[in-house]
Amino acid sequence: MSRSRVLLVTGGSRGIGAAIARKAAHAGFDVAVNYVEDAAAAEAVASDVRAAGRRAIIVKGDVSDEDAVAAMFRIVDGELGRLTDLVNNAGTTGRSSRLDEASPAVIRRCIDINVTGAILAAREAVLRMAPRHGGDGGVIVNISSVASRLGSGGDYVWYAASKGAIDTLTIGLAKELAADGIRVNAVSPGLIDTEIHEKSSHDAARVERYRPLIPMGRIGRAEEVADAVLFLLSNAASYVTGANLTVGGGR
Repeated sequence: MSRSRVLLVTGGSRGIGAAIARKAAHAGFDVAVNYVEDAAAAEAVASDVRAAGRRAIIVKGDVSDEDAVAAMFRIVDGELGRLTDLVNNAGTTGRSSRLDEASPAVIRRCIDINVTGAILAAREAVLRMAPRHGGDGGVIVNISSVASRLGSGGDYVWYAASKGAIDTLTIGLAKELAADGIRVNAVSPGLIDTEIHEKSSHDAARVERYRPLIPMGRIGRAEEVADAVLFLLSNAASYVTGANLTVGGGR
């Protein structure tokens, strides 16, 4: 791709998404930062992107809402140009608990954001990247989790199940889109020091509780996950599709 690469990061206002957006700017991407509630946090990320010499916009939108997703992509079209790259990062866990103590509303919200949202965003991306729709190919990176293979019993098995769906989406979509010049990969973080543990799972002590289970003996940083994502977005990964890169300290 000779033209500017335009990246949309869903859930890009904080945590892993914000780290991806900032590193992408230094790698030469123009960036659309998606958020749902905290416009100030999204704008802070966008300001850092601009400070790195790239264009940036913030785009409000709940990825679980079909109309909001379509509108979000149209805004990117109008302000940054045709999308070339997508990172499906938006996600939630819901309050940590056993399954029989979780409310159906919490479970449904997790699936709506983590699974349906990623699929809807990927669909809109394909409509811009695929040659049959006037695109020149592109890259999709889905943020999964080591929870998809650990199961997260006693924490949030519904979240683990949602990330299992992301793993399957990555494999299937990579095969479906390979001939279109679109690479699809995933990154599976382990325990990463972000606010999701406090704001989504309401279990701020969880990170320290699980530290002894990490072979490397430490919690990961959002920037370390972002480095893996940027590799998969880069031309250095030009022959990589359908892969799932674990960033979990050996867990």
